[in-house]
Amino acid sequence: MSKNPPNPLVAGSRVFLRRPRQSDMDEFTRLVIASRSFLYPWATPASTPEAYARYLQYCRRKSVCACLVCRAQDFSIMGVCNLSQIFLGNFKSAYLGYWIGARFAGQGYMTEALDLVLSYAFERLMLHRVEANIQPGNANSKELVARIGFQWEGFSPRYLKVAGRWRDHERWAIHREEWTKSVRARRS
Repeated sequence: MSKNPPNPLVAGSRVFLRRPRQSDMDEFTRLVIASRSFLYPWATPASTPEAYARYLQYCRRKSVCACLVCRAQDFSIMGVCNLSQIFLGNFKSAYLGYWIGARFAGQGYMTEALDLVLSYAFERLMLHRVEANIQPGNANSKELVARIGFQWEGFSPRYLKVAGRWRDHERWAIHREEWTKSVRARRS
């Protein structure tokens, strides 16, 4: 459990999102190591101090909004939601990446976290589109994004190198207008 005060970027009822810090390294890497078989081959997050230092460097880029997903009741780090390759101007788009630790999966935490990160993307960053690329075999992730309003757009062979191999991905996206409709529908 994190002893750091929250200082959230955005908060919901059960989770909040905040920026990662150097002081999170031990808790973060323990979560990754404990969840390795659950996350592989979908994601390979930082599991060593050196890899975590590289992750923090990545988080400092202007085109990245990296967030830890934390449980509100005890501040525990549960996973990550990252917006990357954030383009403003006429494009107003970003890529979404996320993962959750095995012991927190299937409890609705990531649904709330993705709602929060999309709220941040569309209401604060004023983006028009957010895209998530998901490996075809990751049924849980595809169900998650479909549930919150993402639409399937296509298939990208050998799209992204994960765990040392080029892997196929399905392209899912949501536009600001679709997200607004999805939020209204789920709240009514």
